[in-house]
Amino acid sequence: MSSLSTSAVHTKEKLYSQLAASLGRMSRAINQTADLCEMLQVDLHAMRTFAVLDAAKYVNYSLGVYRFDSCLLSVLFRFMTIAGQLNPPDEEAKKDDSPHQTT
Repeated sequence: MSSLSTSAVHTKEKLYSQLAASLGRMSRAINQTADLCEMLQVDLHAMRTFAVLDAAKYVNYSLGVYRFDSCLLSVLFRFMTIAGQLNPPDEEAKKDDSPHQTT
């Protein structure tokens, strides 16, 4: 009977060890995913900035404008407004900003 309980304890310890290793791997994968998401956010911001600068260059060349004026700023503002609508903030930020939170 004692050998049966010793075998069961050994099996249980082995399974807990496997669970701990799996949780460690999962934790590392989650951290890596979070890092990649953060890098993606930085890249998206850089792409938006680049698109605005490229649009400004296009507007400058097409209109023959060689300085920033109110027309160019208006176009840039519209572009950023549209970009903001196409890339809305995440749901967490929306929940934090809403005055009527339900818990």
